[in-house]
Amino acid sequence: MQGKQTDGDSTIYVRVAGTVEDTVAFAEELARLAGPGSVLALDGDLGAGKTRFAQAFAAAIGVKGIVNSPTYTIIKEYEGDKLPFYHMDVYRLSLEEADELGLDEYFHGQGVTLVEWASLIEPILPPERLHIRLETTGAESRRIYCRPVGSEYAGWCERLKLDKSDGEGESTT
Repeated sequence: MQGKQTDGDSTIYVRVAGTVEDTVAFAEELARLAGPGSVLALDGDLGAGKTRFAQAFAAAIGVKGIVNSPTYTIIKEYEGDKLPFYHMDVYRLSLEEADELGLDEYFHGQGVTLVEWASLIEPILPPERLHIRLETTGAESRRIYCRPVGSEYAGWCERLKLDKSDGEGESTT
């Protein structure tokens, strides 16, 4: 199930993933839209599937081998067949520490950047990005909220043909 709701001035899109495979498929769909400089800002509770989402996304852009969360290294760089993949986990950083790392070089680089726990550094994220929040709704099921910031990412959400939502994640169309 998928949806779209308005939250103030920004549109929130929703996809319900009933299984891990559905979440993986959504990551793969997004990967087909990504290009150099794409930024995905990923949030969700512990165990919501952020790293699994990142792994599926990385595989879809041609990253070979193991992709794991860079919890202690902060940033891991991978070469994909299609694009470089910059995987960040900013859970252990303050906003000031993140700002000092020069993350903008990655955000505006030749690859795709995926930032786990991105809401912690929102003030220093680039002006255009796609915020994704994974919400656990069952053992394998998730509600995936997408908030595009910028016209490119709004276009991505439209191309995914998400239905309008009533705000509860239920489709109204």
